[in-house]
Parts: sequence; C-alpha cells; structure tokens
Amino acid sequence: MGIKEGLLCLLARGDAHGYQLKSDLETTTGDTWQVNIGQVYTTLQRLERDGLVASTESNGDGRVVYTITDRGRDAAREWMQSPVSLAAAGRDEISLKVLMSLASGVEDPRRVIEKQRGSTMTLLQDYTNLKGDGQAEDDLAWLLHLDRLILSAEAELRWLERVEARLEDLGPTTPAKAAHVEQSETEEVSS
Repeated sequence: MGIKEGLLCLLARGDAHGYQLKSDLETTTGDTWQVNIGQVYTTLQRLERDGLVASTESNGDGRVVYTITDRGRDAAREWMQSPVSLAAAGRDEISLKVLMSLASGVEDPRRVIEKQRGSTMTLLQDYTNLKGDGQAEDDLAWLLHLDRLILSAEAELRWLERVEARLEDLGPTTPAKAAHVEQSETEEVSS
C-alpha cells in the first residue's frame, strides 16, 4: 500500500484535514507505519491535481479539509479489489544471499542459513512474547499485524529447512558444482 491508497481509503469514510489523516493512517495500521506529514500534504496535492480529492478552504481553525471525489472512491475500490502480487514484492535478500553463497564461495551457504535461522528464531520469539503479554489484544490492527509477522517468520524458517534439505541432497557443495547442478536441473526441466 502506498500513502495514496491509504489516504483515499481514509477519506472514503469522511472528510479530514492532513494532520488528522496522518494520525488516522498510523492508528489504522497499528502504528506500524509512521508517515511524514510532508508526504501526506504532497500526496494530497497530487490527489487533488488528479481529481481524486477536493479541498475546501478551511474548517474554521485554518486547516484545509479534503473530500474524496467519485473518481477517488473508484480508485480506492479498484485498489482494494486488486490482489497483491507476491511476485512483485521485490527482492528477497536472504534468498539472494543463499544463491550468491552458492555461486561465489564467499561463504558456505549452510552457514548463511544457520545465521539467518538464529536471527529469525529470535525474532519469532520476540513476536510471540509481544502477542503473549496481552497488550495487543486491545488493538486489533496491531494484533493482525503481529499475526502476519509471526506467520512470515515461521514460513521463513520452513524455507530455510527446505534449502538445507536440498543442499544435503547435493552433498558437499562448491560454487562450481552448485552452478553445474542448477544448469543440469534447468536442462532437464526444459526437456
């Protein structure tokens, strides 16, 4: 989600001024996304330029109030109805580290996995402790975000186990052997 989509969704529930939108965006995301007020106003100006919001002079205290337009409501609805493409989520650094360790020999891939597993396990324990302290139960946004973080950490641990198992199947691995095995597997798949 970009700030544009967040602001449009918040304005869909009612008119608001910039600082109120900043505060609501942070609260709605369980305070996991801290937004710069300058970003909010710059984005609101672009949304107004593009006909997605309209502004009124002020609400009596000198603040400009923004209203979503029909085009803006349609844009928010279109964003909500579009699934998030995990393929477009960007580079996954741990995957790249494992692949580069296989190809370069700079570090043993098993050591890279070991280090990442330790870090991820610590993070998972921290997340679980946060969930267990009861504070999150009063804040649905934070609780949902915490659930996502826990599940992501668990998935990473499962992936690391999978990589380790595949490396075990290969036996002792050198960068050249790993590249050769990958090329052979690719050729078999394309045949």
